Amino acid sequence: MSRRFKRKEEDESPSEDGHGAPPKKAPRTDSSGDSDEIVVCDISHNRRVKVRNWQGKIWVDIREFYVKDGKQLPGKKGISLSVDQWKMLRDHAEEIDKALAES
Repeated sequence: MSRRFKRKEEDESPSEDGHGAPPKKAPRTDSSGDSDEIVVCDISHNRRVKVRNWQGKIWVDIREFYVKDGKQLPGKKGISLSVDQWKMLRDHAEEIDKALAES
């Protein structure tokens, strides 16, 4: 085994401290039947707010969806907020409303 091959092999697997190549992503699936997700509301026909458990943490997910093969799938456009981030945003709702009224 050459040094180059060995080094490439090492670079592809993440080290203990999390560095290295990122893990491969799982294929996207329609998770509407997933019990870890609660659809809170549809903001529009293609935007949705969900509360979900992902990798052992609770997230507020505000995301655009698209339709492929008759299934609604999550798109790249969106944001997932941790519970602390959600609380911070919620606590500033009045200021956001005031800024909207002034604009």
